Amino acid sequence: MSRTRTALLAAMALVAGATGTAYAVAPDGVGAAAVPCTVDYQVQNQWSTGFTAAVTVTNLGAAKSSWSLKWSYAGNQRVTSGWNAKVTQSGSNVTAANESYNGTLATGGSASFGFQGTYSGSNAIPATFTLDGVTCNVDGGGPTDPTDPTDPTDPGDRVNNPYSGAKVYVNPEWSANAAAEPGGSRIANQPTGVWLDRIAAINGANGKMGLRAHLDEALRQKGSGELVIQLVIYNLPGRDCSALASNGELGPTEIGRYKTEYIDPIAAILADDKYSSLRIVTTVEIDSLPNLVTNTGSRATATPECDVMKANGNYVKGVGYALNKLGDAGNVYNYVDAGHHGWIGWDDNFGPSADVFHDAATAEGATPADVHGFITNTANYSALKENNFSVGQTVAGKSVRESKWVDWNRYVDELGFAQAFRNELVSTGFDTNIGMLIDTSRNGWGGTARPAGPGATTSVDTYVDGGRYDRRIHIGNWCNQAGAGLGERPKAAPESGIDAYVWMKPPGESDGASKAIPNDEGKGFDRMCDPTYTGTPRNGHNLTGALPDAPVSGHWFSAQFQELMKNAYPPLP
Repeated sequence: MSRTRTALLAAMALVAGATGTAYAVAPDGVGAAAVPCTVDYQVQNQWSTGFTAAVTVTNLGAAKSSWSLKWSYAGNQRVTSGWNAKVTQSGSNVTAANESYNGTLATGGSASFGFQGTYSGSNAIPATFTLDGVTCNVDGGGPTDPTDPTDPTDPGDRVNNPYSGAKVYVNPEWSANAAAEPGGSRIANQPTGVWLDRIAAINGANGKMGLRAHLDEALRQKGSGELVIQLVIYNLPGRDCSALASNGELGPTEIGRYKTEYIDPIAAILADDKYSSLRIVTTVEIDSLPNLVTNTGSRATATPECDVMKANGNYVKGVGYALNKLGDAGNVYNYVDAGHHGWIGWDDNFGPSADVFHDAATAEGATPADVHGFITNTANYSALKENNFSVGQTVAGKSVRESKWVDWNRYVDELGFAQAFRNELVSTGFDTNIGMLIDTSRNGWGGTARPAGPGATTSVDTYVDGGRYDRRIHIGNWCNQAGAGLGERPKAAPESGIDAYVWMKPPGESDGASKAIPNDEGKGFDRMCDPTYTGTPRNGHNLTGALPDAPVSGHWFSAQFQELMKNAYPPLP
């Protein structure tokens, strides 16, 4: 894996042979304590016409309630966008001023921000920085050996299971929504995923916390122990080609924007040494790669949009690029989305999906070593375990696989599928130690409709339908399902091969609007979220089973949250 810091500064000459922060030799015997501030300027990524950079300023003087860092470029560099600071440029002079949430800079405290810029010719590193008008000294950076045992972000520092022995980050925004609901305080302290579903989410949009704000809060929650923060990387070009409710902001061909405006800024933030003590779990591109297998070509479920994404290769390229860049930080654990058993559990989907995942893990500079594991059932409803029937059974002269519900699938629940698919992934070339995550946020299926035992044996369908916990009308239904409940609470290492049960999809956040709602998030109206719609080939032309009056995907849906609590299994206290 490539991981370099390319800020090679003339200021390093101030201390011959120094590494790390360069302190100027002070006059009249004044020691290093007199240095007012230091700056670490790192060019994270650079291409023929542009670059991204990460900057950390450390205040060694009196505490500040606001700050402004300035520098000048010797070349023709132009800042085009920034994050976690207000970065502006006039001529060759650049000013980075604090945002409202990071203005406090205690003595010894640091603030970090990043930006993207353009250049031609030489991309010279600024030689001088001033903090509120006072000249700082500069951390020279320099190349970082990816196998250096003293590097805190070295991949060798990763633990086998990041969830073991660690707390998991509680998103204060989701927690506040949950606690505001009647009865919601019972689960408001549960950890959920932070969804970065558009470029604006990196800095924080519409009053919401940005990535750095979440990471800073994670450090506060961490204390002296270990803590996992879960991030959902979700903004591929042509996102969600088989549906409309979660379409994204980037068009099918906008792979360049995905790389430079989305992945690069996230990677720069995650690589900040400030966050090196966190265990950062990324779940990479939900509902993407399996579409290339199941919803393309001559299949009845194919869509023109998925055919385009398979032809242009931008799903594979995008996932590969994300794995490569995010995997450069040794405390980042990449888990790739692997659909669910009701999507790729059939014989003609199972192996081909594993092959596509391997293709992505070897694209755009990525290797299988950039993949720590896979996640199944994200934002879905498939039951964790179906105890009342199995594919090996025969009822009334027919196998369970022949039932309308199972429909020749090899798997009937998520646990069995995840464990088997893990073995398939290893057989394609992934590491034997990869782990699986299962999203259990909405697959509890408790309440009064939960069967107490197997169904009647009069036919294979009465047997399966009478005993199945998953009460959806059809396994292809996926939007705001009526009758669904919270599943197993997040838990580390619950079963063999499973790193954790997680709530990656925050309960109470809508899957999609039940009618067309104008929005500025690029999210369309998908009739699979309309309770009156009679479906598509993917759900056997059945009713959708969706709840009415749902908001745009990702927005708070109180009725769904109450439904999930009511039908939780295990039940809530």
